[in-house]
Amino acid sequence: MGAVKLNLVLCWHMHQPHYREGVDGEYSLPWVYLHGIKDYTDMAAHLENNPGMRSVVNFAPVLLEQIDDYAHQLKDYFDHGKATSDPFLNQLIGAVAIPQDANGRSELVGHCLRCNAPRMIEPYAVFHGLVRWFDHFEEFDVASDARAVEILNYLDEQYFIDLICWYHISWLGESVRSDERVVRLMEKERGFTDDDRRQLAEVIHDSLNGLIDRYRALADSGQIELSMTPYGHPIVPLLHDFENMRCALPDAPVPMAEGYPGGSERSRWHMDKGIELFQHYFGRRPQGVWLSEGGVSSDALKLLDEYQMRWTATGEGVWRNSCHLSKHDAEDINTKKGLFSPHSHNSDKVRVFFRDDGLSDLIGFEYSKWDTHDAVADFMQHLNNIADSIGDDADQRVVSVILDGENAWEYYYANGALFLDGLYKACASSDRIALRTFSEVADLEARALTELCPGSWVYGSFSTWIGEKDKNLAWDYLVAAKQVYDEAVASGKLSDEQKREATQQLAVCEASDWFWWFGDYNPSDSVRDFEQLFRLQLRRLYSLLQLTPPAVLEQPLSSGGGHGEHSGTMRRTV
Repeated sequence: MGAVKLNLVLCWHMHQPHYREGVDGEYSLPWVYLHGIKDYTDMAAHLENNPGMRSVVNFAPVLLEQIDDYAHQLKDYFDHGKATSDPFLNQLIGAVAIPQDANGRSELVGHCLRCNAPRMIEPYAVFHGLVRWFDHFEEFDVASDARAVEILNYLDEQYFIDLICWYHISWLGESVRSDERVVRLMEKERGFTDDDRRQLAEVIHDSLNGLIDRYRALADSGQIELSMTPYGHPIVPLLHDFENMRCALPDAPVPMAEGYPGGSERSRWHMDKGIELFQHYFGRRPQGVWLSEGGVSSDALKLLDEYQMRWTATGEGVWRNSCHLSKHDAEDINTKKGLFSPHSHNSDKVRVFFRDDGLSDLIGFEYSKWDTHDAVADFMQHLNNIADSIGDDADQRVVSVILDGENAWEYYYANGALFLDGLYKACASSDRIALRTFSEVADLEARALTELCPGSWVYGSFSTWIGEKDKNLAWDYLVAAKQVYDEAVASGKLSDEQKREATQQLAVCEASDWFWWFGDYNPSDSVRDFEQLFRLQLRRLYSLLQLTPPAVLEQPLSSGGGHGEHSGTMRRTV
């Protein structure tokens, strides 16, 4: 008889916010399709290539919509010559011309430098040679630097075509780069033609077009469990009550607004819309929900019970805070033994799993710097140590490793291909580890939490989204817009179509992503991108309500200036 195996759930959260200007305007940032051809494609391929591996894959429905939209728009371009709604993608495919003016060219160069250069530029000699013209791009000032203008005007159109082609080649996943069309382009190196650009666009379309179906097939085979986040990725506990921030942040400043009006109804709207889209794309109803940013509270758990969800998950910091409130044994908390179980909160039926922050952060931040073999061996040793510490009860315990499925791989060699392949093989062949999904272990004996301290996966609090000057100001802007929305709907002056469009636009404004970027922690360029788009989304909402947007929405509300690790897209928790 073999040794008792410790249950491991590895959960990847796939998420990008709504990047279109309004519900159906231009895409302001290209991250959906770029991560689609790199990370979401590769992550599916790693699972397909390792059928013994099992995991949970969580999708934000607003991401699924945008992946689908890009695939359809590219098909329209091929079939009818119709430009897409993404200006950057249009420059690649030739639907719009390469800019001739210095400002436009400077913006194009800036786009083509937005990646982790040591892994995505420097390994490609031609790409690296192209960008050397702009080694000090951050010092360029087209408005006042004559030398910058001279360089941008000196370079011919072919230079910019080659640059944008190589940027997209560098964003292709390892599983896509073996495509013979890509191999030919990389061998050609320079002088890309209109036909070459079209072939690269076809590779992008093919990657996106079948992407959702690949995950659906993995779920159909039983290899993965698919779960979802509420539609627009809102912080549900904060929609319900700003007081939910108080347990973990008792002394933090709060927004001037007393709370978000009708927040519980809005949470239900996001759940309903999310389930509708999930069923549309995956042909099934989710059994579990990763609430946006792992944000939990007592009222959020009751919401999940309403929808008969079997499980949710959050961060280790929430577990620690809740254990202290529930007066759990200090040794149980300090040794983390109590972490490795599903938990129940009073009469709620939904089971709560807590992320092992240390193991999750090792994958997210540390192993990219390690030798692949050493990284995999280290991870497996940590799991073996946990199994040893638990002993004969290991098959009743669960280690939850949860992190985002797109942003870490930019910092790994070969987009994480060697690491993930090695990790998946090691997990699948281990005689100490049993690979599970959350639904499969939701019926294990649960530990009771009499008190739940509301919080998220980041530090066990909501400090990333509220409790700081710029973040609070953004909440005040959103609350004011919601009050105006409520008044307009109550007036009866909106047609059904106007109400539908405004409600959808409101959902875009309620996303957690805007608040993530505000404050001093993040780089200025990223803060600028997101705060401009947030204000644009709010202005669009006022316009849909047939109202003039407030003048304050013309003024920046945050400027950043920090040097957030991984460009601010990820946060450590330990």
